[in-house]
Amino acid sequence: MHSYLTSNQVLWHYSFRVICGLIFIFLITPILVVMPLSFNAQNYFTFTTEMLQFDPAGYSLKHYQDFFNNDEWQRSFWNSLIIAPIATIISVTLGTLAAIGLSQSHVPAKRAIMAILISPMIVPLIISATGMFFFYSSMGNFMEDTLGMDKNFVGYVKVVLAHAVLGIPFVIITVTATLVGFDSSLTRAAANMGANPVTTFFRVQMPLIFPGVVSGGLFAFITSFDEVVVVMFIGSASQKTLPWQMFIGLREQISPTILAVATILVCISVALLMTLELLRRRSERLRGITPG
Repeated sequence: MHSYLTSNQVLWHYSFRVICGLIFIFLITPILVVMPLSFNAQNYFTFTTEMLQFDPAGYSLKHYQDFFNNDEWQRSFWNSLIIAPIATIISVTLGTLAAIGLSQSHVPAKRAIMAILISPMIVPLIISATGMFFFYSSMGNFMEDTLGMDKNFVGYVKVVLAHAVLGIPFVIITVTATLVGFDSSLTRAAANMGANPVTTFFRVQMPLIFPGVVSGGLFAFITSFDEVVVVMFIGSASQKTLPWQMFIGLREQISPTILAVATILVCISVALLMTLELLRRRSERLRGITPG
């Protein structure tokens, strides 16, 4: 602690740390409760006497085995692994292009356009899901009846597009934040050297905004992977995702396998957030904010 700080400043410094610690505990406690329960040897949602006494007999991996051996859980898990990456690719592509377009000074009504593009993040999800249900129902009927596409394939297309709509606002916001510090003279210099717009984008602009693009993609992936309301409105049993299966497990049968799945999802989210933090530090090094 610096000697020139007053007693009030020192008090506020430690009080701020205590407040941050209490908030962290408040947020992390539900996760810390779920993870040990996923190893419960009994089919209960509570800590047994053996678990509280740290008796090895009170712990088991049977709920994880049920997840990996159960066809319903595995089908929903693979559906999520198929839908989320494709929706993320669409979100990143369209969101990045939109953010770059909105970063141009000559674009009229940028604020209004930005508000419309990020509206899926603001509008209550149940309202968005209802609107998507009517829109994608009409689109699905056209694809099936007029184009003769397979009904199951059309179902996946509808879910992927709906999840992409939910992920695009996250990409726009993160990429726009990255573009705030972008030096536009670099693109003009590349153009003066004879580079076409596509080459300029991939060789000059993309390396500098790449951390923001990946960050937005991670948020879009998590949004799609964890989403349950929209897929219940526009999807069918063939497109049942992991969160949907978890919801069914809570409503129809209280299965502790849900706790094992929740723990797996937490581990995936932590891995993604660690990746996001590494990208943030890389971005700061590229911008010269922190030493390399």
